[in-house]
Amino acid sequence: MQSCPTTVAADCQGRIIDLPRLAAAGRSGNTIYPLDSDRLIPLPKGSDLYLLPLRQAVGFAANGSTVAVDGQYTTAVAAFLPPGYTAFSLAACISNKTAPRLPLYCYCAVAWYRGKFHVPALRVDSDPKHDPSRFDRRKVARQVKTWIKRYPANRLIAHHGLVCALQYNCPNAINLFLRRWEAPVAVSGGCNARCQGCISAQASTAIKSPHDRINFIPTVAEIVELAVQHLEQAPRAMISFGQGCEGEPLLQGKLIEKAIRAIRRQTGRGTLHINTNGSLPKTVARLIDAGLDSIRVSLNSARKSLYAAYYDCRNYSFADVMQTLRIAGKGGLWVSLNYLTFPGVTDDADEYAALAKLLSAVRPQMIQWRNLNIDPDWYMQTVDRAVPNHNRRIMGIPELMQKLHKEFPSIRFGYFNPPVRD
Repeated sequence: MQSCPTTVAADCQGRIIDLPRLAAAGRSGNTIYPLDSDRLIPLPKGSDLYLLPLRQAVGFAANGSTVAVDGQYTTAVAAFLPPGYTAFSLAACISNKTAPRLPLYCYCAVAWYRGKFHVPALRVDSDPKHDPSRFDRRKVARQVKTWIKRYPANRLIAHHGLVCALQYNCPNAINLFLRRWEAPVAVSGGCNARCQGCISAQASTAIKSPHDRINFIPTVAEIVELAVQHLEQAPRAMISFGQGCEGEPLLQGKLIEKAIRAIRRQTGRGTLHINTNGSLPKTVARLIDAGLDSIRVSLNSARKSLYAAYYDCRNYSFADVMQTLRIAGKGGLWVSLNYLTFPGVTDDADEYAALAKLLSAVRPQMIQWRNLNIDPDWYMQTVDRAVPNHNRRIMGIPELMQKLHKEFPSIRFGYFNPPVRD
């Protein structure tokens, strides 16, 4: 039986093999280290393997020295995990000076172990609502066609059907047309942040956003027509403002407020939720008064300098985000942190101290451990500028989770927005 995980690499035709003489390596921040077999799980169903162009795979020789793979099989390989999984280590590689910036995905390390691919990761949420096996694409296509025929004037239904479900394969949009679980309501084409890893609008010309933003503002009537039926008929029904195909939904706060009130006049069933950067606390207060049930606020860091460097805020600050979290808690909302996780940064001791301080101040119900989808080298340049590397102390993502759970046992760990109303 294979005693340790080994390095995998690909040739120029994309053929992937394992290199049995090289122990597998992972990356945490800028540090490369051997992968621990006890932290590996078999590559989950629904994962993708990516080749990293002009980047050499790295492993460890028997004497413990790092080795850059040379020869036919040189290209580094990474795994992109399905929703619900959090990566502990990133792919270890050495980049050529001319290597292109990588697209906006998480590049989890991958190794060959006991006859199959393995990854250093954990399934943090067992909810199956985004599992690839749950989606019948042909049925979705039929349903989208039926809905558009039934509601020909509803631009929001057409957007979530033709663009989000059929073009982007968005799980929430697909679930809308399968009449189940969480459904999207996109409302905002604008944003008050310029996030480095934004998936819908990129300031950088080196990469392309995988999504385009919604190019219209829906009416209250369009929102209500979509939302009420879903809330009344779907199991574990939710609707969520704030999607990958839009900017910041709070910029359309007045529209959302009117829509929530109109929805609640017709049905008291289901959860009304918003995914947001938390930039406008007064707007959040009005939404709570209107009937909002749940909020998820995104953070890449609990340290103000690193948060600001990544989000590039426009007319708001980290203090506004903290105020939103306080208002949401006092208003009785289910409060989740969408904690964008990056090995070697999220599990830094200084980050832990800042996060623990934040959790003590606002006491959210949940942390969603979502992988930060970004080129690791690009993000680490931002990190090194925002929080210079003096004496970083990396505890490891599993150790971070264990320590947080011990200190804050009431905070739930997960990945998806849970319904909080029947």
